[in-house]
Amino acid sequence: MKFLKEVVQTMKDTTWETAKETRKDTTTVVVMSLALVAFFAIVDAAVQGLIALI
Repeated sequence: MKFLKEVVQTMKDTTWETAKETRKDTTTVVVMSLALVAFFAIVDAAVQGLIALI
């Protein structure tokens, strides 16, 4: 029971992000993911083009 009481206390002491902060962080992750996808697609196409020339 001590463990469960400590878990409940920890949950009460935890500060959670607001919905606005969560949206901002999610948007940042999605935008960065798309940017990396675009970057690697361009690099991949360039490398394939260079290999085709060889």
